[in-house]
Amino acid sequence: MRLPGTVAEIEASPEGPEIGAFFDLDGTLVAGFTGVLMTRDQLRRGQMSVGQFIGMVQAGINHQLGRSEFEDLIGKGARMLHGNSITDLDELGERLFNQHVRDRIYPEMRAMVRAHQARGHTVVLSSSALTVQVEPVARFLGIDNILSNRFQVDENDLITGEVEEPIIWGPGKADAVQRFSAANGVDLSRSYFYADGDEDVALMYLVGNPRPTNPAGKLAAVAARRGWPILKFSSRSGSSPVSQLRTLAGLATIPTVAAGAVGMGLLTRNKRVGVNFFTSNWSKLLMLTTGIELNVLGEENLTKQRPAVFIFNHRNQADPMIAGRLVGTDFTGVGKKELERNPLMGPLGKVMDAAFIDRDDTQAAVEGLHKVEELARKGLSILIAPEGTRLDTTEVGPFKKGPFRIAMAAGIPIVPIVIRNAEVVAARDSSTFNAGKVDVAVYPPIPTDDWTGENLVERIAEVRQLYLDTLSSWPQDTLPDAAVYQRLRAQSNGEEEQA
Repeated sequence: MRLPGTVAEIEASPEGPEIGAFFDLDGTLVAGFTGVLMTRDQLRRGQMSVGQFIGMVQAGINHQLGRSEFEDLIGKGARMLHGNSITDLDELGERLFNQHVRDRIYPEMRAMVRAHQARGHTVVLSSSALTVQVEPVARFLGIDNILSNRFQVDENDLITGEVEEPIIWGPGKADAVQRFSAANGVDLSRSYFYADGDEDVALMYLVGNPRPTNPAGKLAAVAARRGWPILKFSSRSGSSPVSQLRTLAGLATIPTVAAGAVGMGLLTRNKRVGVNFFTSNWSKLLMLTTGIELNVLGEENLTKQRPAVFIFNHRNQADPMIAGRLVGTDFTGVGKKELERNPLMGPLGKVMDAAFIDRDDTQAAVEGLHKVEELARKGLSILIAPEGTRLDTTEVGPFKKGPFRIAMAAGIPIVPIVIRNAEVVAARDSSTFNAGKVDVAVYPPIPTDDWTGENLVERIAEVRQLYLDTLSSWPQDTLPDAAVYQRLRAQSNGEEEQA
């Protein structure tokens, strides 16, 4: 179903640069306000007095209440930075982006940006924020076109205390978009605009596809009255009390489940029964409490052949939990050495006989993997991320050979678990989980009987390509016939003919 305001709608839209996609920054691409982060940082570092900080807060309140114009607010900020180097300020913006802003980017909006880019649309980050806030986000998202406010600088690249005119805000922003569109052959009647602020109502009227995003006040009322599709996201509300309380409540279930696991183990005099009780229940309860749902395609492949090496793509702290929830029982894991000191994962890993690999100590790493191979030979499945570390949400990193060598040594298959959007429920480095639905595809077991040292690199590349293809074109109702399975069928048919 190609509902307005969805990635599917964009994927079905006409191609070409004459269609524009204009994105606001604060509240639309990014949760919260990037300017607040900069002001707080300056206060912490003593680059702004408490009086100046209070003055900026008061100016912001006056603007929100309609007592002053946006030009007054941005002008006050520029005057406070008079004499500062624009280069130093750009470096500050990049640092704040890496420390704070990157994890506030809505993954849903990032998917929208990528979808427009894939259609060849002219994507523009149009914001009333300053370039120091806008440019790091644009670089990260691969957006080349920027319409934003800029500080005036002198011949030494020092801020003069003024902002270049015309100021991009409200009608001024609409004018800037119209000028850009005329100069670049963009047809606004076929274009899209994503924004959250009341000041952007005028621009919403200019485009053929207005998309109010997390709107409030006047924009929300106008959108409801005119029937514009409204986009609302909460996946980057990790700092909210609700998300934090849900996560704490979920973690609080672990001691109860652990106690039950100990009881089951003692009752049956079987450690593995207790471990299975824990692994099959704690992630269920945690996900139920935090509101995480799974939409799984190919779930039957989880039990088609055991033991197996289950591999998953690694993005954040949610996807190991998701993969463990799917595998459920009779498995152990492999993780980096640092997790052994984690108060939760360390004890859990020891109970599960997991291997914690020191990537800086090759000999110790090999010994750890040999231990896992022995467990696999004894009937335990292995859960492991072949990339070895968390990566950015749009990428699939190089696959390490370790997981595949384990499968070869134990004579067991590889089962690919492809997780599309775990970033919806948690940012890359966040330990707070948000409610949301995660899409997962589980592919049939891939036998490793014919894998050798000579063809290992080729076989790994084949499996990695399955991940790339799946993530670039997510299956809807059935799993695609990936190249690796076509090869296996052709190989099997050839063997039957020879027989």
